[in-house]
Amino acid sequence: MKGVIRFGKKGKITLTYVGPYKIMERVGNGAYELELLEKLSPVHLVFHISLLKNCVGDPTSIVHLESVVVKDNLTFEEVPREILDRQVLWLRNKEVNSVKVLWRNQSVEGATLEAQADMMAKYPHLFSSDSVSI
Repeated sequence: MKGVIRFGKKGKITLTYVGPYKIMERVGNGAYELELLEKLSPVHLVFHISLLKNCVGDPTSIVHLESVVVKDNLTFEEVPREILDRQVLWLRNKEVNSVKVLWRNQSVEGATLEAQADMMAKYPHLFSSDSVSI
């Protein structure tokens, strides 16, 4: 289940980039020094070119850091916005109720399937009477 996400951890969050940031100078053959916000002062300013993406294309895939609350240990909590769909998955002799969750700062393509029981325990406000029904 989504919750605390670390920058650089593999998973759905890798589809989203934080930025854009201004390139201050080129360092060597394959690295650039970026102008980062003060909130990211613990992060080293020099990044290898393979970690950078050109800021073109779908602007919805960019998360502006002003909308993300980054903690001291460089983590942030991904918060669900709404439930898009409900499904029942059958695992041998067991059925698992799941919900498709749209997360804050994610597009519909970034929605994930989560266990309904876990989501109800952690985010009961999403299961009000006006939510999607089966």
